[in-house]
Amino acid sequence: MISPKVLILRTAGTNCDNETKYAFEKAGAKVDVVHINALLSKKNLLENYQLLALPGGFTYGDDVAAGKILANQIKYNLEEEIKTFIDKKKLILGICNGFQVLVRAGLLPSFESFQQEATLTHNDSNKFEDRWVHLKICSDKSFFINKINVPVLYLPVAHGEGKFLTKNSAVLEKMIKNRQVIFQYVDEKGEKAGYPFNPNGSILNIAGVCDQTGQILGMMPHPERNVDPMHQPCWTRIGLKEFGDGFLIFQNAVQYLKDNF
Repeated sequence: MISPKVLILRTAGTNCDNETKYAFEKAGAKVDVVHINALLSKKNLLENYQLLALPGGFTYGDDVAAGKILANQIKYNLEEEIKTFIDKKKLILGICNGFQVLVRAGLLPSFESFQQEATLTHNDSNKFEDRWVHLKICSDKSFFINKINVPVLYLPVAHGEGKFLTKNSAVLEKMIKNRQVIFQYVDEKGEKAGYPFNPNGSILNIAGVCDQTGQILGMMPHPERNVDPMHQPCWTRIGLKEFGDGFLIFQNAVQYLKDNF
């Protein structure tokens, strides 16, 4: 496949769809931004794509809980379509609010199909956290990162509900055993550290996880906000890289699709 097709799902309150579109197009994909109502009215539309992306934002104003309404729309209307999508070895990415949607829909960590086993709740700081963080890649299970050779990524976060918790210790232990913890918050030396390096208080400093197949990735930091070299706020001091750290995730995903479809 020369140009994989990506569907970016948006709804009221989504505000990172254009940035995510730019990142995937820069990586060589063809991208359509589709409203949830259009997908619900024509569910077989998803068959035309190899990657489904849920970008950041504040879908439906996070009025019930962050991502909850969109999660229910997906869970109760698109279950069979999503299962078929995954069975065909396609990819799903959820960033920030998209991560919250995937968790609340039961697609992550996905031990029980469409059953919620974790949550992303209010930050320990009790405030919206808007800062840059260091991320350690601690597993290569996800197809989004399994060919990335950079041990620590530098990406921004912007969220009020980013604290990852599992419903019990058994879920967390299973995630660890399956190598589903993909990213952890660390300090500039790559060591686990508390606030502000861990901006929300997530258990085990978890910043991103994948499902058991490695095809679904959810992460709180925003890779689409560090795609070009000058997106990095310290570039005048450290020099320009070829790409921003976040671009590696999009590049890796698109290459997986080219290799497999």
